Amino acid sequence: MSKSEHTTPVALGIDFGGTSVKFGVVAGNEVIDAAPSIATEDYTEATTLIDAIVRVVEDLRARHPNITAIGVGVPGFVDFHSGTIHNLTNVRGWKDIPLKKIMHQLTDLPITVENDANCMAYAEWKQGAGKGMDHLVCITLGTGVGGGIITHGHMLRGANSVAGELGQTSIDYQGRKGNYGNMGALEDYIGNNEIAADARDHYAAEGIDRNISDCTPAALFANASEGDEIALDIWKNIARKLATTIVNSCWLLNPEAIIIGGGVAKAGELLFEPLKMAINEQLSPAFSDHLKIIPAMFSNEAGIIGAAALALDKT
Repeated sequence: MSKSEHTTPVALGIDFGGTSVKFGVVAGNEVIDAAPSIATEDYTEATTLIDAIVRVVEDLRARHPNITAIGVGVPGFVDFHSGTIHNLTNVRGWKDIPLKKIMHQLTDLPITVENDANCMAYAEWKQGAGKGMDHLVCITLGTGVGGGIITHGHMLRGANSVAGELGQTSIDYQGRKGNYGNMGALEDYIGNNEIAADARDHYAAEGIDRNISDCTPAALFANASEGDEIALDIWKNIARKLATTIVNSCWLLNPEAIIIGGGVAKAGELLFEPLKMAINEQLSPAFSDHLKIIPAMFSNEAGIIGAAALALDKT
């Protein structure tokens, strides 16, 4: 380790997913070291999982004594100010856990806890595709649909720190009933599992029997790239559904850019070309002429980078 590496403050980013917890030591926009992930299914209680996380933190701090703060991104509702996790998506035993307080007591470092989609948005705003902009809507597309909003150069968190849940906004008031009683929520149509199920039905309607594993976004991308007309039509439908939420966000917030990340966004122009067309068809030039619709810069490391950047900025 060089002298500059030893003296430059860095942060530890922790990306808490539904199946695993990932760790990265971050300097600027780079993950300079990492540790093996922890499988969440191996732990039935929050306390035992926190203890395992802290052991990994201690190992990384031994290698990087210049770690000055820890940022944690989680998939669920978080009180950003108190660092209390109200719930974690797909993880057992987590309800109203004061993670910031517990981890600070165990590590004696400043701790920041934030929603994972907000961490992605923060990474793109500070270090990525939205750097230098003051008004952004960021969307991450995967198993679910997450969102983060930057307005007037600040993260929009709302009264209870849970603003920006774009995946729960409605694209059909008579649509599918969501987990919270909300009708037609976007992620109930373009989450990974929902895309695959709808695609299987789409193929079946054309007399083609497909396994669900052959209808994932990755499989649809491969099929569409080879000229499969059904797969191409499915991507156009996905784009139209996503455009509904984006258009509503534009009318409400007038952003400079829409930044889209996550696994589904890896479809590239198969998604972005019809998406841009659908958005521009539904906006006044006052909203659309300046608008950029761009892919996220960071991929799987977005949550780690964003959590670490937020932690450093809070110290």
